[in-house]
Amino acid sequence: MLKKFNLGHYINYIVIGIITIVLAVITFSGGRIDSSTLFLLEKIAISIILAVSLSLVVGFLGELSLGHAGFMCVGAYIGGKVAALLEPMLGNGVLTFVIALLVGGGIAAICGIIISIPALRLRGDYLAIVTLAFGEIVKSLFQNTSDETFGGALGLDTPRFDKKYLFIVAFVLVLITLAVVQNFIRSKHGRAVTAIRDNEIAARASGINVTKYKLLAFTLSATFAGIAGVLYSFSNYTVQSAKFGYNYSIEILVMVVLGGMGNINGAIIAATLITFLNTKLATVLTGDLAVLQNLLYALILIVIVIYNNAPALKSFRERFNLGVLWRKLARHKSDPSVITDDAAKWDVVPTKIEMNEVLSIDVVPPEMKDNTGNGGDV
Repeated sequence: MLKKFNLGHYINYIVIGIITIVLAVITFSGGRIDSSTLFLLEKIAISIILAVSLSLVVGFLGELSLGHAGFMCVGAYIGGKVAALLEPMLGNGVLTFVIALLVGGGIAAICGIIISIPALRLRGDYLAIVTLAFGEIVKSLFQNTSDETFGGALGLDTPRFDKKYLFIVAFVLVLITLAVVQNFIRSKHGRAVTAIRDNEIAARASGINVTKYKLLAFTLSATFAGIAGVLYSFSNYTVQSAKFGYNYSIEILVMVVLGGMGNINGAIIAATLITFLNTKLATVLTGDLAVLQNLLYALILIVIVIYNNAPALKSFRERFNLGVLWRKLARHKSDPSVITDDAAKWDVVPTKIEMNEVLSIDVVPPEMKDNTGNGGDV
C-alpha cells in the first residue's frame, strides 16, 4: 500500500529546488547576477549545510558541541590542498571539485570519530569544553604549518571555482545534505538518536546501542561540516585559520538554537537570516561605523530570541506564524453530509486467528448454560 504523501516533509526541498532552478536558468540564459549576490548565495548555502549538520548533534542527539568550525577547518584546508595539487593535472573543474569534496569530507569524518570516542563519556559543559578545545587545536595546527604545506599564518592559496556556477553546486549540496540528514532522522536510526536525547538511561535499557548511535551522529555531522569547509575553500582564494575560531562555532550554534532545537526548517531559515544580516551589516557599516556591526548584530539576535521565547508573546506567536498561515491556506472544509469509508481494511490486518473464529467464541457465562453444558455460540 502506498504511503500518503506528506507535503510538509518535502517543502524545504521544493523551495530550495525552485530557487536553485530559477537562478540557474537566469545564469545559463545569459542573465547577469552581480558578484556580491553570487557570493552571498554561496555563503548562505555553506551556512545552511553547517546549521543542518550541527542540528543533528545539538538538536536531535541533545549534545552540546562547540567544535563545528574545527571540522569545517579540516575540510577547508585538506580539500583546498587537494584541489591545489590536482589543478595542474585535472584543471579547476568538476572532477577536481568532487575529489576534494570526498577527501575533505572523509578526513573530517575521521576527525569526528576521533573526537567522539573520548566524548562518549562526557555530557553538557564537559563535552562543550572538549569540542571547543578540538576546534582551537585544529586552528592552531594549521596556523603554525610551513608556507610550503598549508600556508602558515598567511593562509593556504586555493583555486577559486567559477563564481557563475558555484552557487548552483552549493545549493545542490544543500539538497543532498537535507536528503541524508532528514532521511536519517525519520529512519529507525533517527528514532534511536532522539530516544537517547530524551532519556539515555531508558534508551540503553531498551537495547539501543548508545555508543554506536553517538558515533554515527558525530561522524555524519562532521562529514557535512567538512564538505562545507571544502565548499568554502572553492568560494575563496585563500583559506585562513583565523576564520574558524570559537566565535564561528558559536555563530553556527546560534543558527541551530534560533531556528529551534531539532527543527531542520527553522535551522535553514535562521542560517539564511543570520548570514544575510552579517553580510549586509558588513556592507552598510563601513569606515568608522564598522565598530557598530557586532553591536547591531547582537541587538537583532536578542530581539529575535526574546520574541521566540517571551511568555507574554506566546498568544501572539500562536496566532501569527507561518505554520498557522500554511494550515489556513491548506485547510479543506469537509462536507459533514458526505460519509467516507473507513480506511482500515480488515481483510489485510494480520491476526493469529481468523475473524470468524473470533466471532464464534463461546462467551456465555456458566450459570446461563443449559443442562448439556452448551450455551450456544454467539
